[in-house]
Amino acid sequence: MTFRVKTLALAAAGLVAASPAFAIEVSKSAEIAAAPDSVWKMIGTFCDIQNWHPAVKKCELKQDGGKNVRTLTLPDGATLVEEEVSRDDDKMSYTYKILEGPLPVENYESTISVSGSGDSATVDWSGHFDAKGASDDKASEVIGGIYDAGLASLKEKAGKM
Repeated sequence: MTFRVKTLALAAAGLVAASPAFAIEVSKSAEIAAAPDSVWKMIGTFCDIQNWHPAVKKCELKQDGGKNVRTLTLPDGATLVEEEVSRDDDKMSYTYKILEGPLPVENYESTISVSGSGDSATVDWSGHFDAKGASDDKASEVIGGIYDAGLASLKEKAGKM
């Protein structure tokens, strides 16, 4: 192998090693037999998650630099701090990111949205992130479990409206 070919091969290997890993993506959806507007009202403001997600025992909301920041208290007493990145009530959607917490993720950003018509709503909850201190599969499992629990609770509570 010539010097030039070796140099190119090493340079290519260096580029691959220096490239950032692709973010992990998790998406979940639930069909809910309720009007989309009603489901969006149930999802509510950024801190109303405490009213419908079984893993959130308490939510405290504050403003930080003009952004909504919530501190979620989990069943074991651990806390999760999240910032609302954007919100569009007309499109029934908001995006948030995790600032700190015990989950095995970093660079986490997620969107929850409601669509549909009549008495049929679809709630989509998706996020992208990197695994932190756990395998990609384990991080995906944890986030997927959080989404599944929240969507199941929304579906159950919407049936009681």
